[in-house]
Amino acid sequence: MNRNSMSRRGFCLCCVGATAFAAQGGWLSPREAYAYGEGIVDLIRSEAAKTPITVHRLRGNIAVLEGSGGNVAVLVGSDGKVLIDAGIAVSRTRMTDALNALGKEPITHLINTHWHFDHASGNEWLHNEGAKIVAHANTRKHLMTAQRVEDWHFNFPPSPAGAVPAEVVSDTKVLKINNTTLRLQHHPAGHTDGDISVEFSEPEILHTGDLYWNGIYPFIDYSTGGSIDGTISAVGSILERISSNTIVIPGHGAPVSDKAGLKSFHEMLVAIRSNVAELKQQGRTLDQIVAAKPTAAFDAKWGQFVIGPAFFTKLVYDGV
Repeated sequence: MNRNSMSRRGFCLCCVGATAFAAQGGWLSPREAYAYGEGIVDLIRSEAAKTPITVHRLRGNIAVLEGSGGNVAVLVGSDGKVLIDAGIAVSRTRMTDALNALGKEPITHLINTHWHFDHASGNEWLHNEGAKIVAHANTRKHLMTAQRVEDWHFNFPPSPAGAVPAEVVSDTKVLKINNTTLRLQHHPAGHTDGDISVEFSEPEILHTGDLYWNGIYPFIDYSTGGSIDGTISAVGSILERISSNTIVIPGHGAPVSDKAGLKSFHEMLVAIRSNVAELKQQGRTLDQIVAAKPTAAFDAKWGQFVIGPAFFTKLVYDGV
């Protein structure tokens, strides 16, 4: 996805805002659009069902599939296909076509970076295809039980048994598949409480999951243990691990990035967190802080998508 287009999720949320515009007589903030669109998850699923899947080939037999929720990485080799994230289940037909185009190898492994439906609702069909699912223990817990995401105004039921990870990561885990070393690292209290990054060591590629949104202000799910400070810490720790040669795959946004792009994201998070914290310490209300525009220096680059300046300010405010 380039800067002039949107992820399917972003597109759908903007559609909700446009619908609300006609009903309410003016553009709504992103949070108001979320609140107005009680069926936002269903809308996103509906869009995913008809969105093309774009394949971006990287290095080391690794590709990224764009178009079904979060960006999905695929490692292909004699041990089978390894997927990082599952996308949205309704994309199954197009995802299958894209996977078949990468080779005839069976699907053998799936790693969930976290529990959100746009990254894990494809778990069940991939499990039925033969994938062993690996995730953090908190991701497994969230998938096994009913969850509510307050900012989405949505209650998720427990996942089917086949969608639940069979193997869990507590802190770190190393897998050797297709002559490639995969290093899984848990990042506490980031986007959620179950985020893991996945590093393909030899080809120097790292999937951040939703710890990194490329060119977009990120969503932070406080409902299931996320935080702005944990996100900043996670991105900082990833930056320490990678080199300028590393290809970085973000959870959302343009699916191919690098260390410089991730560093820019980190600098934005740190600066906005500092601005919001200073205003909050002065005793200002959320409305007053939003009016002060603490994100202004970054809005042109990061604030042109569904999570706009006001909503992101609110997310940061909640965590400082």
